[in-house]
Amino acid sequence: MTDFTGKIVLITGAAGGIGGGLIDHFAGAGATLILLDRDGPGLETARDKWGRGRVKVALAVADYTKPETIAPAVEAAVAEVGPVDILVNNAGGVTQGTLGKMTERDWRQDMDVNLNGPFQVTSLVLPAMKAKGQGAIVNIGTVNGLTTLGHPAYSAAKAGIISYTKSLAMEYGPFGIRANCVCPGTVRTPVWEERVRARPELFEALKKWYPLQRVAAPSDIAKAVAFLASDDADFITGAILPVDGGLMSGNRLMSAELTLEEF
Repeated sequence: MTDFTGKIVLITGAAGGIGGGLIDHFAGAGATLILLDRDGPGLETARDKWGRGRVKVALAVADYTKPETIAPAVEAAVAEVGPVDILVNNAGGVTQGTLGKMTERDWRQDMDVNLNGPFQVTSLVLPAMKAKGQGAIVNIGTVNGLTTLGHPAYSAAKAGIISYTKSLAMEYGPFGIRANCVCPGTVRTPVWEERVRARPELFEALKKWYPLQRVAAPSDIAKAVAFLASDDADFITGAILPVDGGLMSGNRLMSAELTLEEF
């Protein structure tokens, strides 16, 4: 595991499932953390877990659907622990699964949570990174941003994050700032609990689509993010990395139908 001692890492969506995996990884590697989420009690739980040891933790309670809450929360946390070295734009969420059920309000909410909020947080940390001549940004996209898998507003926003990542890499590379994007497939997080209650065999049914024959854990995503944020990836920028068990490599079930062969 890379040592992140001395690095200040801002993680958004920190109270969620992938957020928890990111916290565990970076805290375990000695980073100072700024944790951002709208779920204040969830952030306090994370701070209680890690803040009693050698890890310093600052909290930033903000709601991406209320843009006016973002800057004050981030600025207060930065004042507490120092300027951000690594930003992980992990916050995300979905409303409707289809265009037919979607309202304009749903569309705007998905854009705020998945695209506009990350843009605002990134804009807040870029000046200090530029002044230092270094910084790493890792955006959490999704395979939904690479192909059509439902949740169209969420998918469109995450496709925007992929494009935004490339723009960051191109424009800020000369200042020593790297930007990359991790695109997970299905991840075992609490957000799936309601679906699993309705269909207990859901993960077992989903894994057939994945060549590696399993659904990701939050730690799988955290390890990829940590690599891209580390000095081991110091010549990698503008990369879009699916962390999806091979889902985007091809449709194995359709291939079996076409070739009349079992995979």
